[in-house]
Amino acid sequence: MQALRGARLTAPRAVSAAPCRALSTTFRRVTPSARDSPMLYPMTNLHAPNVMQIVSGKGCYVTDEHGRQHLEGMSGLWCTALGWGNEELVEAAAEQLRTLSYYHCYARSSPWTYELAERLLQMAPEAAPCHSFKGGRVFFGTGGSDGNDTQVRLLWHYFNAIGKPLKKGFVSRKRGYHGSGVTSGSLTGLPHVHALFDAPLSFVRAHATCPHKYRDGKPGESDVDFSARLAVELDDIFTKQNAEETIAAFIAEPLIGAGGVVIPPAGYFEAIQSVCEKHEVLIVADEVITGFGRTGHPWGCQAFGMKPHTITCAKMITSGYVPLSAVIVSDQIAEVLVNSSESRGGIMGHGFTYTGHPLATAVALKTLDIMERDGLMTRGLPSHPVGAAFKARLEALGAHPLVGESRGIGLVGAVELVADKATGAVPKAGAGKLGALCAAEALGRGLIVRSIADSVALCPPLVITEAQLHELFNKLGEALDATHAKAKASGLI
Repeated sequence: MQALRGARLTAPRAVSAAPCRALSTTFRRVTPSARDSPMLYPMTNLHAPNVMQIVSGKGCYVTDEHGRQHLEGMSGLWCTALGWGNEELVEAAAEQLRTLSYYHCYARSSPWTYELAERLLQMAPEAAPCHSFKGGRVFFGTGGSDGNDTQVRLLWHYFNAIGKPLKKGFVSRKRGYHGSGVTSGSLTGLPHVHALFDAPLSFVRAHATCPHKYRDGKPGESDVDFSARLAVELDDIFTKQNAEETIAAFIAEPLIGAGGVVIPPAGYFEAIQSVCEKHEVLIVADEVITGFGRTGHPWGCQAFGMKPHTITCAKMITSGYVPLSAVIVSDQIAEVLVNSSESRGGIMGHGFTYTGHPLATAVALKTLDIMERDGLMTRGLPSHPVGAAFKARLEALGAHPLVGESRGIGLVGAVELVADKATGAVPKAGAGKLGALCAAEALGRGLIVRSIADSVALCPPLVITEAQLHELFNKLGEALDATHAKAKASGLI
């Protein structure tokens, strides 16, 4: 397959019969309100007075409609690993569009899609006992939400095929994020994703306790004891549900991302894995945020000792340049799915128009090439100067009077803001006020971060330099100081 890529399959350029309208580089210098916009904005207060427009980006910076440059401390939405305007990705996309702009995967494929599937299986982490990803299969979609919808459908198919038609339930976790579709939104453990959407659906039997020791640990409880207590809770859930007959899978992010960048304590996944094995429950790893180097390891599973049966990945697989997700299933699950089609003499009735889109898979291959060539997947390790700088600066913020906890791994982290450092109390006016104020103060200084309740999340591009990291933390420090002063003056704390 590498030979095919090396051959540069190119098609002659067609000559347009008529000149096309040039892509506009002139933008209306107006910030629209969400209320009056023609768009329904995702995950946005639809009465927001204004929505910033981003009109260009280069490297680790983006520029808004007023010409102001911002250091992007969140990689967009956790995804733009290679920064903006990477010319190698631009050229890979352009070449692919000239060669094969689209084809489907309904009993068809393309060299780029086939090669990416092979590559993901080869680089996948260690699977659960008695399973391997080396002989597994990959199903492509367009994003993490549809990837986790696919997980549900494939595992329902799997358990029907092996004669366990009642084994359809899922258990997720509070504050976990697995998407906003009908099924993936049900797996998500965030109230605003459920509100007014009739979620969660009944196949989600429980949302277990979030492994955030700072908020959910008991006084004097060690990491190991906290992990053991959560394992006992999960064991109780499975026992009450008769999990051997009714629960298909436990789904978890290696670290909880959109729920506040929650780092699991020592021993957590080892304890959870043992409970799942006891009750014959599969483990689904949601690697949408953590896959491809975010934690300093190629997979978040490798950072936390998680050994799954299936994996969902997306986001950094294309550096966010083109929508793509991949569901990776183990050899044993794949064998059942394949044999089911053979025994029934029928198709597997799941797929999308854009499954394995050649543009997306070609860009993904180039993204992985760049990551491997430049050593980007291990840049977040403490042994790397960038990883060491991120760790040191993040930990130092823990001393700020407004910060109750600083936490992170690799090149992802958060600071949790509190009204009282000694007790961890939230502001008098309720949760979320401090986080929103700090994010606004950071934005005013040319830094984009994300407030999640009163946690301020950081997830910079993997290509960020040491100098840019120090710029990020300097601006965040100034934003924290300003937030502290304004919160005290207004009586918020």
